[in-house]
Amino acid sequence: MEVPYAPEEFPPGSESLIREVSGPAEETPHWEPLYRQACAFGPEIFTQRMVTFIRNPNLNTTWLFRGDILFDDNPGAEEAGEQNGVPESLGDFDVNWPARKAIAGMTTTRTMVRRLIPRNQLRDAPMNQTCEFHQSTEFQADSAPSRGKVSTLVIYIPHAGSIEEMPFYHPDVRGIAHLHEWDASTKKGLVSVHFQPFQADTSLKDEKLRRVGYHLLERLYKHGHSSLRGYTKRVHHDTIIPQPQFQDRYSLLKYKYARSIMGSWAESTDPKKHVFEDLGIAAFLMELWTNMYGEDKAKFPGFVDIGCGNGLLVYILNEEGYAGWGFDARERKSWSQYSTTPCASSPTDSSLVARCLMPSVVPKPENETTIDDSLIHDGLFEKGTFIISNHADELTPWTPILGALSDCPWISIPCCSHDLTGAKFRAPPPRDKTKAKSTYASLVDWVAQIAENCGWNVETEMLRIPSTRNTGLLGRTRAKETSDDDIATILAKYGGVTGYYASIAKLVKTGPRSH
Repeated sequence: MEVPYAPEEFPPGSESLIREVSGPAEETPHWEPLYRQACAFGPEIFTQRMVTFIRNPNLNTTWLFRGDILFDDNPGAEEAGEQNGVPESLGDFDVNWPARKAIAGMTTTRTMVRRLIPRNQLRDAPMNQTCEFHQSTEFQADSAPSRGKVSTLVIYIPHAGSIEEMPFYHPDVRGIAHLHEWDASTKKGLVSVHFQPFQADTSLKDEKLRRVGYHLLERLYKHGHSSLRGYTKRVHHDTIIPQPQFQDRYSLLKYKYARSIMGSWAESTDPKKHVFEDLGIAAFLMELWTNMYGEDKAKFPGFVDIGCGNGLLVYILNEEGYAGWGFDARERKSWSQYSTTPCASSPTDSSLVARCLMPSVVPKPENETTIDDSLIHDGLFEKGTFIISNHADELTPWTPILGALSDCPWISIPCCSHDLTGAKFRAPPPRDKTKAKSTYASLVDWVAQIAENCGWNVETEMLRIPSTRNTGLLGRTRAKETSDDDIATILAKYGGVTGYYASIAKLVKTGPRSH
């Protein structure tokens, strides 16, 4: 039975529950307990959760991006090979590597070293930190740990010798420890958090520091009980682009553009949302294109952003040396700032163009007004052009179809649900019955089905952007030849296009609706 989180607080100066053995007793480092909480999860879940926190320090603080694993001497089967590089011997990559800890009554079972990567590297540099796992010798000797008492300890030791060397994002302590005590016979446990101060004769009275300990324990408690209840992670990030690649690129773009773009924002929308969202998408695309086309941007085939909105994404990509353009139904205030790069592949030699999409496969009904060709785009692009569809609303389901028509790779980030006629609608529930039946999940799966029917191998990435509409569908490889596509049959299967031509004709005649 889960116990509510209401930890016991140890008063400053309490006797240590962790006895570190290193030299004379008077020199033994002092581990001061801060909080202890009853728990119902055992040592296996505790160890799993601690590995998760080590690999993802951003779960405990928004100041950090991630933890890059530099060394791991005993990875689990599912983790083997995930570290970024193993040194030939301890300390090869860091002269400040601290000495291994020896804990009375316990044996070291695993040592990991991670590099903490802060979000703002202009404020603080990355820092290495050793993470050690220890278990009670009683448990080590017992081949059947279903009985008796088990203690498991995880210690974090920053590679810093003084408070002055500590970065902003780390508490001003020499070490942090989590202790899990488990009684297998009663299935009850205790988990506690401990700090090791820099000065052995000082107790941890600082309230801010103690709050950090409180929240570290609270997060561990909640994650442990989520695992006990059988929680399974549904969202998987970084399936296409590794987290370090994306975050490093994103940081560079943010430092380079965020302040100036937000300072000159011309739209009535919230700049914080749009700027950081588009910087994140740009970072993902740039890493993706590097993987697809290599470092030489001269080999990049160009891009087109359909439904480009304020044009910011087009501007960032152009500024970073990727040739391309975008179009939308109406010009935005920002375009005068962003449309500064001539683009030979656009209809007007400008990087941002006002056009409505009228796909070449949409027939003109009888007695319907002919639309001026200068006001529309037929959705046909030079082969290989990368199509971007970022929250393009009515154009979202057309994205994989346009890709098939011109043999162009594409990415679609769905947002609002529209059918092929441009009308709002509710897509059928996802094929995977384990997925949520929300409007958004239904839309994403529906667009993926269209893409599959168009012959695409569809890849999915949950983008690291500040939006709940963050699913990226990617089509860059074919399951069949483009010539094998029967687009007319596909259009009919997904509701047809009756009414699309008329709605675009009306839009062109009366002017676009306000976005």
